Amino acid sequence: MKKIIFFATVFSFLCEIPTCLLAQKKKQLGTGFIERSNMDFSIKPGDNFYLYANGNWLKKNPVPSSQTRWGNFNILAENNEIRLKKLAEEAMSNPQDDSVSGRVGRFYASYMDSLALEKEGFAPIKSILKTISQLKSKKDILNQMSIMRTEGLGSPFFGFSVAQDSKNASAYITRLSQGGTTLPDRDYYLKNNNRMVEIRKAYFNYMQNLFELIGNDEALATAKAKSILDLETALASIQMSRVEMRDPDKTYHKYSVSGLNDLTPSWDWPLMLATLGVAKADSIVINNPAFFKSADAIFTALPLEVLRNYLEWNVLKTAAPFLSHDFVQYNFEFESELSGQREIKPRWQRASSLTDRMLGDLIGQLYVRKYFNQAAKQRMLSLVNNVQETFASRINALPWMSGATKEQALIKLKAIVNKIGFPDKWKNYEGLAISRDHLFENIENIAKYRYHEMVDKLGKPVDKTEWGMTPPTINAYYSPVNNEIVFPAGILQYPFFDFNADDAVNYGGIAAVIGHELTHGFDDQGRKFAANGNLHNWWAKEDATKFDELAQMVISQYNGFVVNDSLHVNGKLTLGENLADLGGLAIAYQAFKNTPEGKSDVKIDGFTPDQRFFLSWAQVWRGNILPQEAAQRILTDPHSPGMYRVNGVVPNMDAWYKAFNITPGDKMYKPENERIKVW
Repeated sequence: MKKIIFFATVFSFLCEIPTCLLAQKKKQLGTGFIERSNMDFSIKPGDNFYLYANGNWLKKNPVPSSQTRWGNFNILAENNEIRLKKLAEEAMSNPQDDSVSGRVGRFYASYMDSLALEKEGFAPIKSILKTISQLKSKKDILNQMSIMRTEGLGSPFFGFSVAQDSKNASAYITRLSQGGTTLPDRDYYLKNNNRMVEIRKAYFNYMQNLFELIGNDEALATAKAKSILDLETALASIQMSRVEMRDPDKTYHKYSVSGLNDLTPSWDWPLMLATLGVAKADSIVINNPAFFKSADAIFTALPLEVLRNYLEWNVLKTAAPFLSHDFVQYNFEFESELSGQREIKPRWQRASSLTDRMLGDLIGQLYVRKYFNQAAKQRMLSLVNNVQETFASRINALPWMSGATKEQALIKLKAIVNKIGFPDKWKNYEGLAISRDHLFENIENIAKYRYHEMVDKLGKPVDKTEWGMTPPTINAYYSPVNNEIVFPAGILQYPFFDFNADDAVNYGGIAAVIGHELTHGFDDQGRKFAANGNLHNWWAKEDATKFDELAQMVISQYNGFVVNDSLHVNGKLTLGENLADLGGLAIAYQAFKNTPEGKSDVKIDGFTPDQRFFLSWAQVWRGNILPQEAAQRILTDPHSPGMYRVNGVVPNMDAWYKAFNITPGDKMYKPENERIKVW
């Protein structure tokens, strides 16, 4: 599933609507959405367009101590947390009710009851820890690994899911993926620069502290932490890189159950699959067979004691954020080493976002009832149609693509399904028990419910009504197996979209996001999927070669961008998102030029329509970020940093040069023959 993930997948003004938005609502139609006070006119737009558009805002808005980044997306996310808090507190007024609001209220209350959490300590996980300590054989370990997955208590050694089959998108299939590690990427285990060494020390201390909290003495806690770090390092060393994992062809390997047993002879798959609830699975897709073969050998060589330690750690790290204060604090201290965040968020914020993550379709119903403007959906559908039609015209005009491939591309584009606001069919979590008094029990119950909901899909028709994000989410995504673009209610607000904004602002904002998501269907990954969602090559060989040549130009351009010191953007890792940004803004601009404002030269707030369009795109991405968080994202995030989602795109658009009078002496100037135009 391709996602924008603007500020964190899916992703502070302490008032219901930020004051800046209130001020804008009072302005006349079109005015005030590009605020000159946020710009830095001492910087030439052709030298650094991102800083020209946002420089003063960046100076005035440092990252708050409870955040790792601060920009428009964080502001909207925090505003949403306030909305969710209000909805949850209203729901708490009738906590005994088993309606939507009653269950939301009880869950929120269970998180907010810090006194009850302190009283419980780690009691919620004592029984599972005792069970692990009594495992007597590796067969017991394998069985316990499976049980823990069904209860949401970690994913030891590998990832497991039931999902759509990439080569038969109309059916579900069992999938296995490389995994078993805790740190954000394999490089955190394998690289020996100062930052990685310090993070591994912090991780070691984190494990040691949690083991001591559950009663181990210092020597035993230290020994357990060392055994786990050694094991996870071994697993990291056999994982493919994130760049390698981007290729949907190279990560699709279908095995029979007997073939899987041959690959990993120490693992009893018929027994494991039965415990996992998928005994009827006749085939399994694996993303990295070499990983599983080596992981089986690692498992075989490990002492039983180390495997028990590892399972124990999976439970501890899963539960820590939801137990008593000491567990939460140690968890935050470790996370802050990774991200640089200086203060933990207030409990109400954590409770609001957790309620959305755990019970998204319940609190989502309350959210859209109160905050979603139905007229926004109709306006969005109009924008989507305009952008989609514009994209079709651009495909027809592509100089590098043959007619046969264009025909297939247009079929795929026309088949893309648009989902706006919220699902047509809500999940009501029937039979899910939610307690007012026991947070971790609630989280376990939800995990079990979701797990069984997932495995029950095997053998059933694919449910195309499902969403991969909750309605309040300020984000959007494209799903290649469903060939759909999805825009939750949360994103349909300024700076992406506003009824009072002129077309230049809305097209530079939400229309560019629409174009971005549509382009994901044709990026380096999405282009390998057909209109019906199947992983299938529909390209003429020479067209695929030309696409790869253009993609390499994009990779080379982004590889040249420096983030911190000598840390560069990874052009291969970010290729899909960069292609989507390049295509999305170009498509949105052409669509904008079909509007009355796009055809005029009338200035608003001193800017021409074209200038407002590009400034709108630039202000969407403004944001400050802590160095630690920036360094982590370079390794793990398939999106380029905000500055380069602006400065990497506009120099490839001829209209930007004309709009701001960019000349060869400007630092961002690119000769016409070097401007990259893919879609």
